[in-house]
Amino acid sequence: ACYRCVRYYRDYAGGDDLNVFGAHNNVYFGRAEDGVLDNEFSGNLVEVCPTGVFTDKPYGASFTRKWDLQQAPSVCAHCSIGCNVLPGERYGLIKRIENRYHGELNGYFLCDRGRFGYGYTNAQERPRQAHWRNGSLREIDADEGLRLLATALREGDLIGIGSPRASVEANYALRKLVGKDSFFRGESAAASALHDAGVALLQNPAVQIANIRRIETADAALVLGEDVLNTGARVALALRQMTRQRGLAMAQTAHVPAWQEQSVSLVAQQARSPLFMATPAATQLDDIAQSSYRATPAGIARLGYAVAHALNAEVKAPARFPEHSKRLADQIAAALSAAERPLLVTGAGCADIRVLEAATAIATAFFKATNRQLPVAVVFPECNSVGASLLGGRALDELAELSGARTAIVVENDLSRRLSAEALQQLASTVEQLIVIDSQHTPTSKLASLQLPAGTVFEADGTLVNFEGRAQRTYQTAPAADDIHESWRWLQAAAHSAGLDKAPDLGDGLDALTTACAKDIPALAKIVEAAPSSSFRMSGRQVPRQSHRASGRTAMTADQDVHELRPILDRDSPLSYSMEGAVTTKDKPAALIPMFWSPGWNSPQAVNKFQEEIGGALRGGDPGSLLLSPVAARSRSAKPPAAPNRLVAVPLHHLFGSEELSARAPAIQERANLTDYVGLHPETAAKAKLANGDAVRVKFKGCEYVAPLTLRTDLDKRSVGIPAGLPATAALPLGGPVTLEALP
Repeated sequence: ACYRCVRYYRDYAGGDDLNVFGAHNNVYFGRAEDGVLDNEFSGNLVEVCPTGVFTDKPYGASFTRKWDLQQAPSVCAHCSIGCNVLPGERYGLIKRIENRYHGELNGYFLCDRGRFGYGYTNAQERPRQAHWRNGSLREIDADEGLRLLATALREGDLIGIGSPRASVEANYALRKLVGKDSFFRGESAAASALHDAGVALLQNPAVQIANIRRIETADAALVLGEDVLNTGARVALALRQMTRQRGLAMAQTAHVPAWQEQSVSLVAQQARSPLFMATPAATQLDDIAQSSYRATPAGIARLGYAVAHALNAEVKAPARFPEHSKRLADQIAAALSAAERPLLVTGAGCADIRVLEAATAIATAFFKATNRQLPVAVVFPECNSVGASLLGGRALDELAELSGARTAIVVENDLSRRLSAEALQQLASTVEQLIVIDSQHTPTSKLASLQLPAGTVFEADGTLVNFEGRAQRTYQTAPAADDIHESWRWLQAAAHSAGLDKAPDLGDGLDALTTACAKDIPALAKIVEAAPSSSFRMSGRQVPRQSHRASGRTAMTADQDVHELRPILDRDSPLSYSMEGAVTTKDKPAALIPMFWSPGWNSPQAVNKFQEEIGGALRGGDPGSLLLSPVAARSRSAKPPAAPNRLVAVPLHHLFGSEELSARAPAIQERANLTDYVGLHPETAAKAKLANGDAVRVKFKGCEYVAPLTLRTDLDKRSVGIPAGLPATAALPLGGPVTLEALP
């Protein structure tokens, strides 16, 4: 009865539906009534508990002894934070996800989307063989698929469409093969501009990039326009710790150690560091915020400019700004100025570039007023949004200008989530053949002439760039089955098969491709430093993916052959597909730690053996390579937007259901229960003579959305809330003006 679970759940994660109950000499840890734990970080109880009382239900449904799991270092691909994870594989299936400690990022904890969202990679219905459509769709072998792709590359007249959820190497290989002018980064012009503005903000000389550790230790923070729990959940957990800093400072003055939580709480007496929330709708952090502000994205941007004006009078104040909002802006500015470790959190969640422009104005004004850089965190929508921005490319809006292209190659991108149905159909009919390389069946792949199966993040080596501009390497947990290969490997092999002049530039294998990208793209020059090359060895040995306690691997094929098969040779990483190799915890590069295990310690409790100190960095430094550096700020004529006078479509994000890949996982689908809806303030609905549950048509420029109405008092009266990321809403131009119409 160590109470570790309750202390984590209630004191650290902010949950209130788990507690300890006692009667006489009986102690019970759990809920007062049946049901799923409400907190979005409840999955961490599996690792927090040192006794195994809490178990992982998806893992238990197809249980495998943990010492028989094959593991490799990887990165969560369900948002831009880039939390480090340890996926475990057995029988060709991902069985579980464990937290991979990173001192600057996720630390000891993951959100439940990252922990349980892996189910999409195990789906039987996902593409596992190549398919060719020549009149009718038929399955073909990998060699024929490679030949068809090579023929398309040889014939030329190509356009390539990359993706912010594909690795840097996959995007670069496609860009190299089709040419810079024929490469599309896989985002709309509005999304591209939004994400470029976020990267520019991080590179502003007035800004200091904030990682999770810096967020946790801030003593005053403003969240401008971002529902961080649903767009970058690990940031939200860090902000909870940030509000405890005032209490910790009071405890330090009273000579109470920070680890003594109960005594710290008695000293603090609910004192919190100031957290200000400015979001389109209510968030899970409102309970710890000093003040919460509700507005449309334009209204949030106006508050941002008011804060900047309060910091530096040279910034133009928004016109006709309400007095109570002005007082709040003055309060925020005063709190940021007085703080030793201030913080600004913003992002692309509002789908309005004016929010990021306002954040830039705050950072610049703060720097001029205090001569200090303002720590800033920018949350992006996808796991490689920053990498796609640094790589560059044309926006999807320019596809309409193309004519005469013979072939379009789409890599890991469902264009139905980014283009209207008409635009996607026009693309498919304009080109002679559409080639799709993806790990999922999508509406885009249904239009493809050739579909090639790609590996998921668990089956692919590659590099992703997270929200702070940190390049991180992912490794195959297990060799991909059937005809599945990494997207970049399909392209690289096809280029060599076609005998293209560009093929030598792409090299052979991951190291060569990563090196070529680093040399060719200055902004990505440091991605080679993200992890050791495939030639790295420890005392002449590779690092094993399997525990040295593995007991069942050698018998897996006993029903087929009594001879033990030779382990597969991995030429793209320093990891081996066996239990043999360097198992020491000393001097092992952090990027190559496949599991936390040490003699006498039960994983993952053994993580302390890999750290310089408890809660500190991993030995040898935390993995990844920071790519972003300050650049001269571009002069912009941005000014406070006018007060909105029309209804505006506001994206409402959901941790469970808004992200494309995790939404396909059975465990997430069971938790999400998310359907289409339109959110509206009751007063706005009353003026439009609408009632809860009415069918409503929301008209955008060039498209529409029909769904039942849900009344929400937490929305601004000019906001029309649209659930972000659903199949019917992903391609909508959210953030712009709309009109409402009741359906009979």
